[in-house]
Order: sequence, then C-alpha cells, then structure tokens
Amino acid sequence: MTQYHASAIIILFFFFLGIGLAFYTNSAEEMPVYKADELYEEIKESKPTYEWEAKDATLDSVWKKTPGINGRKVDVEASYEKMKENGEFDPKRLVFKTVSPKVTMEDLPISPIYRGNPEKEMVSFLINVSWGEDYLPGMIKTLSEKNVKANFFIDGAFARDFTDLVQMIDEEGHTIGSHGFGHKDMGRMSKQQAIVNLETANEFLFALTKQKISYFAPPSGSFNSATVEAADELGMETILWTVDTIDWKKPTKDVLIERVTNKVHNGATILMHPTQVTENSLSALIDQIREKGYRIGALPQLLSPER
Repeated sequence: MTQYHASAIIILFFFFLGIGLAFYTNSAEEMPVYKADELYEEIKESKPTYEWEAKDATLDSVWKKTPGINGRKVDVEASYEKMKENGEFDPKRLVFKTVSPKVTMEDLPISPIYRGNPEKEMVSFLINVSWGEDYLPGMIKTLSEKNVKANFFIDGAFARDFTDLVQMIDEEGHTIGSHGFGHKDMGRMSKQQAIVNLETANEFLFALTKQKISYFAPPSGSFNSATVEAADELGMETILWTVDTIDWKKPTKDVLIERVTNKVHNGATILMHPTQVTENSLSALIDQIREKGYRIGALPQLLSPER
C-alpha cells in the first residue's frame, strides 16, 4: 500500500468517526425530531386558548368615550425555544406578543368619559373637592396605607384657600384634576364662559402642582356640549362616573359600602367626596373592592390600553 493510499484511509476513518460521534452527541442532547414536531404543533394548536383579542376604543351610545384594551398573541417560535429543553408543553412557558388596538381614545370625537374598558378588572376613585378640608387628611392617610392612587378633582377656589392640602395630595402621587372654579353650574355656561372658569381654576392648580391638568369633572355632573368642547380646547378630558357613593347625603358606613360593592364593575369610576362617612368607610371599602378581584388605580392607569 502506498503512502498516499494509507493517508487517504486514515482521513476517511477520522471523517466517519467524526460523523458517528456527532450523531451520538446530538442524539443524547436533543429530543427526537418527531417529538420536537409534536411539541411545536401542540403549541400552535393550543395558542387560541391563551390569546386575547385587542379591542378598539369606541364611542358608546350610553357610556360615550370608552378606551380600548390590548390583546396578546402567542409567539410560537419563542415559546417552542423555551419548552424544547423539557420536551413538554407548559402554559407557564408561553411567550406572548402584545397586540395594540387599532383605534385609540385620541381617534374618537370629543365626548365625556364615564368608565374604563369593560374587560379591565380595575376601578378608580373620583374624589370631588370643593369642601371637606377636615376629612381630607384622614382620607389621604388611608389611601397611602392601602397603597392606592386616586383622582382628586379640586375646585380652584379650594386650591386657593387650602394650598397645603393640595400640595399634600400632589406629594402623595395622586392624579389632580379640575373641578372648575367656585362650584358653578357648568351646564348653564357658554363655551367661552366655561373656558374662563376652567382657566381660572387651572391657574391655581398649576401654580401648586407645576403639572398640566388633564382631567375635568363638572360640579354636580352638570355639563353640555359647550362644556366638553371648552375642556377639550384646554387639553382636558371631561370625566363622569358610573358608581355613586351619594356620601353627601350622610349615609351610614354600611350603606355607603354596600351601595358601592353592589354596583362595582370592570372599569368602574366611583364618585365620592371628603365627608366624615367617606373618611370612616374608605379603608373597609378598599378591602372589599379588592376582595372582589378588582385593582384600584388612577385615571391614567384605568384609561390606558394595558390590561
């Protein structure tokens, strides 16, 4: 045998030895191909069970502007990569992609907002403040202890007279909105009159918070189309409510709590004021709302498309 032939045989020997080792190694470390195919197909077949459809923002005939909500899709390839090591389908290892609504609140015509998306398991407190300075510190303390962020719609005249309370609310990270100036009947005003009233209130609120006011709650819920247009022109959404504590009628603590918990729903906006019964009921009310499975957030969270 020539040296050339001997060299060729040695090269072929190591070549086939390498192939054999590679096959052995891959067989030991990777699942069989048919099982990989089965896992991939199982993820594809199961994904509709775990996906949510994105819902567009809408203009409801009753509830007016209603925010949309994100959906989600299963990322089959990424989910497969997370599961293939164990070789078994595991819903906890599914990877999702967020699907945003095609229509957002900004795309809708000018209109009031009453609620969050009806699929969102969150509610929000709307606290209208034209009086009640004696009860605000206690309410703020309870919200802090319960780790709840609320919305305080503050009358400009109240802000002028009780600057320390407004700053306390702001420092706690709550959302501050406008309640107009002087608790006037906005539903009887022209658009220009409403603009003047809202601008006056916003001057006091901005001076204390250094933040643009984005939300407006009309006193007593009285408004007309001119009111909503005036607020929009000043960059504010007009906010109404879906659940009312009617705390200004001085109900008992049990009546107030039952009034809310019997009517609370996904996306609810819960109206209240700084009254003695509200101060005394707030802690228990928060607990019972949470026991029903709802989160409590301020309007920026409630109205966002995030689930």
